[in-house]
Amino acid sequence: MKKGFTLLELIVVIIIIGVLATMGFVQYTNVIEKSRKAEARANLGMLRNLEIVYYQEKGAYSDDVNGTTAADLNSALPLGTTGTCSNTAYYYNYNCATTGTCTAYRCTGGGKTPNAATAHNLTLTI
Repeated sequence: MKKGFTLLELIVVIIIIGVLATMGFVQYTNVIEKSRKAEARANLGMLRNLEIVYYQEKGAYSDDVNGTTAADLNSALPLGTTGTCSNTAYYYNYNCATTGTCTAYRCTGGGKTPNAATAHNLTLTI
């Protein structure tokens, strides 16, 4: 009597491993996108605090976080969070309005295209 696995048993095991690997990859991408959203929320919270301080000092909200009208807001953000979405290090682009609203726009260029379920913008109103 020969010992071993039949071809059918091997195919079933390969299919099961493939299904588990696919489910794991989907969950991994969801966790990564969730962490990027958390980073954007943290940066928006920091912008909120900076906008409040800016308002108390100047009497108006800043309308730009890229440094043209409020360079102090740009320097306070962590490295790699402001700038254009064409850079592969950026996942969000931040914009503030004089109404006290800051928005984080999800970058989709430079190989960072999210699927339709995760393409989003986060807005914080002060």
